[in-house]
Amino acid sequence: MPYLRDQIREGVIYHIRDNAKSKDIYIDHINGYYEHLHALISLGSNQDSADIMQKIKGESSYWINKNKLTRLKFEWQDDYYAVSVGMDQIDNLRRYIRNQVQHHRKVEFQAELNKIIEEYGLEE
Repeated sequence: MPYLRDQIREGVIYHIRDNAKSKDIYIDHINGYYEHLHALISLGSNQDSADIMQKIKGESSYWINKNKLTRLKFEWQDDYYAVSVGMDQIDNLRRYIRNQVQHHRKVEFQAELNKIIEEYGLEE
């Protein structure tokens, strides 16, 4: 569901950053569109992606619902996608994350997701 309209998304992103900082989670970049977010996160030596995602998604869902930012109960999908990124790819990824709104005005999220799934042989 496209819950993350512009006015909600900005507040959610700010909250996720602030909350992550309090849990020693370093979010380099975060942005998204109506139905998803992308984040460039630097994991510490004692952190793993599953734990980080549980903390970010669980707490932000709670916060969104507590503050009644959506009419219906909000919850993130169970799945997430995480990959390692080489240093030579970081600037392009930052630009991609920063430009999510403009990007998804041209390319629908589901079409892009289907392309990634097919291109990399992933399962839905």
